[in-house]
Amino acid sequence: MTKVVSAVQRRLLGLIATGVTTAVALTLSGCGGVGSAAEGDATIKLVAADYGDKPGNSSTRYWDDLAREFEAENPGISVDVNVLSWNDVDREVAEMVKAGKAPDIAQIGAYADYAAQGKLYSVNQLLSIPAQADFLPAMAKAGEAHRVQYGMPFVSSTRVLFYNKKLFARAGITEPPQTWSELQQDAQKLKQAGVKVPYGLPLGTEEPQAETLNWMLSGGGAYVSDIGSYTIDSAENIKTFEWLRDEMVAKGLTNSSPGRTDRKEVFDGFTSGDVGMLNGHPTLMQQADAKGIEYGMAPLPGKDGQSRATTGVADWMMAFKQNGHRVEAGKFLDFAYRKDNVLEFADRYDLLPVTTSASEAMRADKGSRSLWKFLDELPTAEFYPVSKRSWGPVVKRLKQSIGTAVEKNGDPARVLGALQREADAMENATR
Repeated sequence: MTKVVSAVQRRLLGLIATGVTTAVALTLSGCGGVGSAAEGDATIKLVAADYGDKPGNSSTRYWDDLAREFEAENPGISVDVNVLSWNDVDREVAEMVKAGKAPDIAQIGAYADYAAQGKLYSVNQLLSIPAQADFLPAMAKAGEAHRVQYGMPFVSSTRVLFYNKKLFARAGITEPPQTWSELQQDAQKLKQAGVKVPYGLPLGTEEPQAETLNWMLSGGGAYVSDIGSYTIDSAENIKTFEWLRDEMVAKGLTNSSPGRTDRKEVFDGFTSGDVGMLNGHPTLMQQADAKGIEYGMAPLPGKDGQSRATTGVADWMMAFKQNGHRVEAGKFLDFAYRKDNVLEFADRYDLLPVTTSASEAMRADKGSRSLWKFLDELPTAEFYPVSKRSWGPVVKRLKQSIGTAVEKNGDPARVLGALQREADAMENATR
């Protein structure tokens, strides 16, 4: 407990030092927003994404239960819950906002456009100082646009290297690789042992931005620099994709057409015993366990040693100004980010909590041991540049072209250079 409190206190003191006066007033008033709730009853509308893969584990049950508990504790405030598929939720919220019917709270994939349009409350207008201080620092920073936090991380995940222990044993491999050279050598051994796909490389249209960032980081690059400028066509990134093209794909050590292979396909291949190793997130554990695959997990290999970082992915909570329910939305968000509520959702879907208190509790829980390796990677994880309005269009273009960089006769410098030019143009257009 001492470790949790000290971490929270450090961030709390930092917030106070920056003069978060509205949040100070919020804490003194004892509610989730500045001032007190408006007279009479109020209904806040919540739109959230569904993390379940079947009706029996839909997120609807979680949010309905949470809403009932909140309403019992806060008479006069009702919560209208609407849980939508991840395939629809971002589009549906955008249409609601466009039609002038924005929800009070949305839990979706991105916040930057709405923040830039002045449609969102800042976090210090909503949450108490203890709740703000409890966010993991890297994730709070990822929710900032122009140094003001508008996006509240909801749950997160990181990536580690999964490997099939049975296939490794068949190939005579005793330890997971730590460098690119070792990765290639192990992939060659797996191929010689008859493994169909030694390394699963998904650069198809489903989620290539994660695999791309994993490889960029492992080669010393990234999507953006420390000051936030796009560095897609950096020398490090070009060399990384040249190595992938020449030393992995061209030598038949991956699936034959990475640009036409989605993440779901390599996950399915791993759980059917056809893929020797791949980069995966916590959901893959459930899938592999269900199929009886004996697997190990390790940090991602890097060019000359363990990768300096891995991809971190977070989904975002935000509160819209339109209906004027700042106080009520703030109260609900303070409630939703209590340690036990954060843990309940993370445990239910094998995801990582976004607060210090919940992360420390998960670390202390031996029943959550399988997630500890992912937690280990979270403090140094690199997140997408979601504070950029241009990021959405950049990802769309990347999905269409990144796989061609590693094809036979593919030209990483040309592909990454084109993405860089388009990213710079879109960034300038959104300023």
